[in-house]
Amino acid sequence: MCGIIGIVGTAPVQGRLIESLKRLEYRGYDSAGIAGLAGGQVMRRRAAGKIRALEAVLEDDPLDATVGIGHTRWATHGAPTLANAHPHTQGRVTLAHNGIIENYAEIRERLAAGGRRFESDTDTEVIAALLDSELAAGKAPLAALKATLDQLSGAYALAVLVEGEADLILGARRGSPLVVGYGEGEMFLGSDALAVGPFTHRVCYLEEGDYVAIDRRSARIFDAAGRPAKRAVRVVPASAALVEKGNYRHFMEKEIHDQPEGCQRTIAAYVDPLTAKAAIPGGIDFAALQRIQIVACGTSYIAGMLGKYLIERLADLAVDVEIASEFRYREPSLSAGSLVIAMSQSGETADTLAALRYCQAKGMASAAVVNAAESTMAREVDVVWPIHCGPEIGVASTKAFTAQICVLTAIAVAAARARGRIDAAEEQRLVRVLLEAPRLIAESIELEAAVRGVALEVARARDVLYLGRGPMYPLSLEGALKLKEISYIHAEGYAAGELKHGPIALVDEATPIVILAPFDSYFEKSASNMSEVMARGGQVVFITDPDGQAHAPQGARVVVTAPRCDPLIAPLVYAPPIQLLAYHVAVQKGADVDQPRNLAKSVTVE
Repeated sequence: MCGIIGIVGTAPVQGRLIESLKRLEYRGYDSAGIAGLAGGQVMRRRAAGKIRALEAVLEDDPLDATVGIGHTRWATHGAPTLANAHPHTQGRVTLAHNGIIENYAEIRERLAAGGRRFESDTDTEVIAALLDSELAAGKAPLAALKATLDQLSGAYALAVLVEGEADLILGARRGSPLVVGYGEGEMFLGSDALAVGPFTHRVCYLEEGDYVAIDRRSARIFDAAGRPAKRAVRVVPASAALVEKGNYRHFMEKEIHDQPEGCQRTIAAYVDPLTAKAAIPGGIDFAALQRIQIVACGTSYIAGMLGKYLIERLADLAVDVEIASEFRYREPSLSAGSLVIAMSQSGETADTLAALRYCQAKGMASAAVVNAAESTMAREVDVVWPIHCGPEIGVASTKAFTAQICVLTAIAVAAARARGRIDAAEEQRLVRVLLEAPRLIAESIELEAAVRGVALEVARARDVLYLGRGPMYPLSLEGALKLKEISYIHAEGYAAGELKHGPIALVDEATPIVILAPFDSYFEKSASNMSEVMARGGQVVFITDPDGQAHAPQGARVVVTAPRCDPLIAPLVYAPPIQLLAYHVAVQKGADVDQPRNLAKSVTVE
């Protein structure tokens, strides 16, 4: 979601604030701003739109300060206008905020009744006004911050400047991540380690409810009760090379091409290539589990659906997969003998985190499949299963999706062996199949030229249908999600067997139908669906393998031939073509591929 950077330095901070905000663009935003303290006075520069608009403002009116904060905003309360851009100022207080304050209307009404005026439609400005009122009552900055936090309901990460406090930035977090960076004679705050990465690799992760005061020399951290707290300082790996596009036009394109290497890293963490055995860390006793509950959102939810196919088929272990934003509100029946697996690229997705905590409160063991091993989700579970694919910058998830599937595949094999559903020889066979996945993913990516040709036609469509059976059904959902996310073309994924139960009414000569059908046990019925579509004038894009191509009905508009592969890894091999199709359609339409409108990389509010 939104991005935060704060610097208490010894040199001018304008350029470094902008540098950090550019690193945070991947989170999604629609306005940006910075503020600095100079001579005890706060100066602000803000702009609606992209960071380049803010840079234009700064060219005309630079900010000369050595202490400052910056923010990229993704609109929640109030439209993406200049007035609603962060940082917000009320009296002595200027602050940037990630999250949503649920009781802001009540606080705003109370403060307005006392004569306080507001310039924006945001919930954030209410925090600034409340903190300023606590300062006006005579409290010192840290005491005023604590009094303010005690009155807030909702989620927040805050970076705060106080006029008259020339060597100070305040911060706080609840439900939204915030890190402290330790430099040489200067200190930093950031919404993640990537924000402070250009300046230091020494960070500490604030815990839920923490608040902090940083100056040029140190950080004073307090827990939610106001007690001094010590948080471990960690050295994070240098990741600058991982967040550069290199020779690729977009991060999404690079990340699609990163998948063979990324999946190889992931698989290596969960299998022993020498013994060909699955090696899942964390000590979960799969044989004793009654069932698994997967909670996730978006693409992670679709990966969870594929996990259900894999685990139930191989391990005969019941798996429920639910959209996290719906899960806890229906008060599901849960048992303590089950395992909840929370899946999230960022490890900060608010709905998934809430669903995880709901399951933990019911006594369930917990695990997280995440890309950010130091995220809130990772810190709160019993077992962390990192996906090891490196930073994913494009908003539309690609390499994180396939890495999640790799982890779930390894878990399925391990669970099957632990539960006695497969013997050692079959475990070894399946592990060797999984080890082939990176090579076959690379071969699948080589279909890019063919897919680019399909994209030229799909880009002209208003609607696109994706069909699949078995594991290809979740993949059809993912294909449709990717297309609508970045090209803004309406697309729907369906289980192909449901074609006659409604979707076939949408078939006409102007609607491309993408059918995912490897030559497996489902192929005959998928081919039948293909014939039904073509009989009604549907323009079929058939994605199959060489055997499927040989046995397919004649008449598909385009056939994309993926490599032959074992059904175990077919979702991994068929993911790149649907990702590349969405990417090239979006490029053809001139869309902002890496930062689609209205979307954010990490959704840290419910």
